[in-house]
Amino acid sequence: MIKKFLSYVEIMTKITSLFPFLMTVAFLLYQNKEINLKLTLIFFVSMFLFDLATTAINNYIDTKTNHQTLQFKRGSALFIIYVLLGISTLLGVYLVYLTDSVILILGGLCFLCGVFYTYGPVPISRQPLGEFLSGVFYGLLIPFILLYINSPEGTFLIFAITKETVHLSLKIRPLFTVFVFSIIPMCTTANIMLANNICDLEKDILVKRHTLPYYIGKRALSLFAGLYYLTYAALLIMVFLKILHPICLAGLLTYIPVQKNINVFLKVQDKETTFLTAIKNYIMIMGANTLMIFISLFFSR
Repeated sequence: MIKKFLSYVEIMTKITSLFPFLMTVAFLLYQNKEINLKLTLIFFVSMFLFDLATTAINNYIDTKTNHQTLQFKRGSALFIIYVLLGISTLLGVYLVYLTDSVILILGGLCFLCGVFYTYGPVPISRQPLGEFLSGVFYGLLIPFILLYINSPEGTFLIFAITKETVHLSLKIRPLFTVFVFSIIPMCTTANIMLANNICDLEKDILVKRHTLPYYIGKRALSLFAGLYYLTYAALLIMVFLKILHPICLAGLLTYIPVQKNINVFLKVQDKETTFLTAIKNYIMIMGANTLMIFISLFFSR
């Protein structure tokens, strides 16, 4: 039963939510910010369960069209989705109650994107937006929400609604820091979906699934390589601007194996063999940067 459940929610793919979370926790500690354990745990459980739910929805919907077999009977599979979504939503609402309307807005956007990724008349997964949205929601919003709930009010923005006005004041420097910090998880996450869509291009065309590679053709391979190079540029910028400690430059050492994987994928794009290069690169880049930020704690005291 447990193995079936883990297969149904594709537990191995949850690195895309776990790594940004851990990397941001390391960054919070590096910045000497006091972590609100209660808010952080509520956010993590809600985020993780919702990630499981969106994958389950994806598998539930896809098996209707690709004639594959679900791990459970359809009624049981749907019940699991409701339970995961229900608990995640309740925790999310509780987090909003403990924080403010900014979390409500961001959480609502995450909920809508997750549900309509494969559900609805025009699912996101059938559009050229999947790479961008997966990068933003996993790579940017997870770090931002975690930083937001663990920072003093007004650190990143001020948002207020009255009967007559809506006031939004953005703090440019803190938001710029978050954006640059999020480039690494955004690009590596987007590349997993990009690699997947490149490998599935011919099959997707047959079922009228027009993803980004359908529109940009061979340029998708250049984008695949370019997104990885952008992560290294972001690391250099963060060290130069003293957002991260210089020891984090050790993360540049991953360039050699990452480039080897890029070369392998550029030669052959196959779901069964070379798609794994995107997963390996994600783990190497995110793992190295997360580890180095944690290590930098010993040099910043």
